[in-house]
Amino acid sequence: MLLVTIYSFSFKRGVPVDQSGNGGGYVFDCRGTHNPGKYDEYKSLTGLDEPVIHFLEKDGEILTFLESVYALVDHHVARFIERDFEHLQVSFGCTGGQHRSVYCAEQLSKHLQEKYDVRIHLVHRERGIEKQL
Repeated sequence: MLLVTIYSFSFKRGVPVDQSGNGGGYVFDCRGTHNPGKYDEYKSLTGLDEPVIHFLEKDGEILTFLESVYALVDHHVARFIERDFEHLQVSFGCTGGQHRSVYCAEQLSKHLQEKYDVRIHLVHRERGIEKQL
């Protein structure tokens, strides 16, 4: 069964290394989307918190970004399953690895769980959170 490892991270600390040995995968840059971290009321929150989620989804920019991500990743996941590949890594980076990248990693995880029979390893590197789904 395909394992999809999904990271959120801060570009300040570098792109996560693919531990599978494949040395590949996607790295998406979330810094082009509106940053809740610029506003005091969101600074102590993360992309897991409802006020940040609402902020990100309100103008729809992050949703449009994710539609493009889903199209690319879905193609690879379907082909990797078809070809019996074992691993795909997808990483989302932003300035601090706290708001946008965390939100996007969570959303991709939910999307893939609903659409495919895959295992998910979700890592919010800067938050110190790991989940096996």
